[in-house]
Amino acid sequence: MKSRAVSLAAVAAVLAGTDAAVPSPARADATARGSIAWEACATADHPTLQCATVEVPLDHDRPDGATVELALSRVPHTARRYQGPLLVNPGGPGAPGRALAGFVASALPAEVAAGYDIVGFDPRGVGASRPALDCRPGHFAPVRPDPVPASAANERANLSRARSFAEACAAAHPEMLPHLGTVPTAHDLEAVRAALGAPRINYLGYSYGTYLGAVYAKLYPERVRRLVLDSAVDPTAVWYEANLRQDVAFDERHRAFLDWVARHDADYGLGTSPARIEASWYRMRAALARRPAEGVVGAAEVEDTFLPGAYYEGYWPLLAEVLTAYLREGDHGPLVAAYRRFGAVDAAGDNGYSVYTAVECRDAQWPRDWRDWRVDNWSTHARAPFLTWNNAWYNAPCAFWPVRGDAPSDVGNDALPASLIFQATDDAATPYVGGLTLRRLLGGSSLVVEDGGGNHGITLSGNACLDRHLVAYLDDGTVPRGEGGVDARCAALPEPEPGGSGITARASRGLVLHGLLGFRA
Repeated sequence: MKSRAVSLAAVAAVLAGTDAAVPSPARADATARGSIAWEACATADHPTLQCATVEVPLDHDRPDGATVELALSRVPHTARRYQGPLLVNPGGPGAPGRALAGFVASALPAEVAAGYDIVGFDPRGVGASRPALDCRPGHFAPVRPDPVPASAANERANLSRARSFAEACAAAHPEMLPHLGTVPTAHDLEAVRAALGAPRINYLGYSYGTYLGAVYAKLYPERVRRLVLDSAVDPTAVWYEANLRQDVAFDERHRAFLDWVARHDADYGLGTSPARIEASWYRMRAALARRPAEGVVGAAEVEDTFLPGAYYEGYWPLLAEVLTAYLREGDHGPLVAAYRRFGAVDAAGDNGYSVYTAVECRDAQWPRDWRDWRVDNWSTHARAPFLTWNNAWYNAPCAFWPVRGDAPSDVGNDALPASLIFQATDDAATPYVGGLTLRRLLGGSSLVVEDGGGNHGITLSGNACLDRHLVAYLDDGTVPRGEGGVDARCAALPEPEPGGSGITARASRGLVLHGLLGFRA
């Protein structure tokens, strides 16, 4: 559920612990300032793409006060049978969403996409929306302290970074921080709906976008026509507990990758024992902690570099080649190149992380006593060493955040039309329990499960079985109905095969989608 924007050539082609509380009641005055004036912003892949901006209240309790500007994109409908706007969101929080409109329009069957205005948006504070947050430029510049606080000095260094980020955010954006969170963003969606002139919206959200969609549906159930939630956040674990659960799941997916490398020893030559390859990976990490590769990739950076493999199996061949080059040949070049591709944070990433922290720290009441974090994360690290402390420091500014957090939203809802949830059983970023929980909380919803799937973000990513359910629902509202909490099951895609390029043709569409969703998203 975290967002770290990455630059991929494939993406460039798309577009140059508290009691739950009920969200505040829906506001009749949650409207945008004026109508939306669309202008052409076509690309070679999306010749009908349009762009616009819309002003919404900074504080929806003061609709006549200051405003913020949201950046939108749209692929307009072409069919006579118009089904209304389909708003799409890639998650985060902090992920820009305008590029997703073109991807969804091209990935859906043409006859289905033609019935919708497919609308992407950069949420408040994100991307081309204004003002855009950037609390502390260069916060992730290498080389960061080793995430594992094995000494008091190391822990102090990481704590200083976290506290400094929170203080920088308070200094840079004091007017915005109280008005960043999932509930304000949900009110923004309602303002966009009103500006579009649509009586109801359709919505497709990935990852954190599932929580945003569920909160919007709670606030405005009468405005929901169709609701698709892919890779569901557990709304009962927002956000501290959710991150601890992630740590265990990420460790399992990292081990699944190492198991795959062992099964392909003929290609990578690292042995047939997953345990030995895992030990070699941690020896590499320790060596990089002592002497970062090319002065750039240390312990934190190598974790960042291999994290994408826990999100999407299509990256496994490339990461295996990186591992082989380092372990067998002592060649640091592929590792540094992979870090720059997957782990390095540019200005867009600084913006995404700023909004990520602002939203998550505001959404929930995080522990303020660092001793609680220390106990919980060392306990989790003992079982899941791959990313636990890296993840802890990613979220640690919330321990010092200048704006107190609210209680998470109660998204339980029996007032919705049939909605559709997709979940992979082995998803690490949003573990499987999230899909089961959301299905239980959203009355009339259906859950489609990818059995044995380990990817995060599973529709429009190459699984024809999953996409059949999605297309049927978007076409005429059809949902599967089953028993025992799961309404339909699809087999997972085959694991990737080793390849020279590291990316197979089958994975190409998934690569584009996962570039848009980002890592830690």
